[in-house]
Amino acid sequence: MRTINISENTLLDAIAFRGKAYLELIKLRLSALVTFSAGFGFILGDTGSMFSWGAFFALIAGGFLITGASGAANEILEKDYDKLMKRTENRPLPMKQISLQEAYWFTTITAILGISILWIFTNPLTTLLGVLSMVLYIFVYTPLKRVGPIAVFVGAIPGAMPPLLGWTAATGSISVEALIIFGIQFIWQFPHFWAIAWVGDEDYKNAGFKLLPSGGKKDLNTAIQIMIYTLFLIPLGLLPMYFGLTGINSAVIVTICGVLFLAQTFSLMRDCSRKSALKIMFGSFLYLPIVQIAFLLDKV
Repeated sequence: MRTINISENTLLDAIAFRGKAYLELIKLRLSALVTFSAGFGFILGDTGSMFSWGAFFALIAGGFLITGASGAANEILEKDYDKLMKRTENRPLPMKQISLQEAYWFTTITAILGISILWIFTNPLTTLLGVLSMVLYIFVYTPLKRVGPIAVFVGAIPGAMPPLLGWTAATGSISVEALIIFGIQFIWQFPHFWAIAWVGDEDYKNAGFKLLPSGGKKDLNTAIQIMIYTLFLIPLGLLPMYFGLTGINSAVIVTICGVLFLAQTFSLMRDCSRKSALKIMFGSFLYLPIVQIAFLLDKV
């Protein structure tokens, strides 16, 4: 058995440390969730007799890289603001674990690689939507966060793109069914983001971010808006069955999930507390993957 000396251990530790920093730069967990949604859209849209494994893996790889590049670019643009928030002060750039020049090069190469994979192995429409998603997230949504809650509306567009990208990668076109799965994820993001903004309100205000509606207040008006958008998810969740994309089983599951999600908003309207907002935030994280898995299992 080979003995690893101290210098080798130090080198391995250094590589692991740098690797972890780069994974944090691309927001690994968020990128993984986004990639899951893209894969969901592809599987739902693929109706061929033979599953297109090549295009599927290209979508997963390209989508992950584009999402990672978008997250890294977001951290580059917000590096000075991240220092002001407890939830982000330990990110690689504020901690100087990665230099700004390194981050620029890494982000650029990651974005080019992701776009190239989509262009070569999927189709132009999917690539175009991927680039549009990046541009909206980096150059529109990110600066708008310090302007007002309009940022949430703009950010919901690239946030809802993954299942649409998956669908177009599988089919090469945008159909009514594609717009439905886009719409579900689009509307879901309002209660999701507003709950996060409610929970992290003090942090966001320290950085000058303005994401809550109703003048940025944690009050009944904001709670009502969260409830209204959550309510929309119930009829939207039934549209895949109506258009013959899925069956009755998923419709029942989605309705139950929607009602449970909606019930959490009533607690927020009653007490306007951080605890209730936290429950909505965690509920939103559970809602989307459960609904998407239900649709896949019940695909007609």
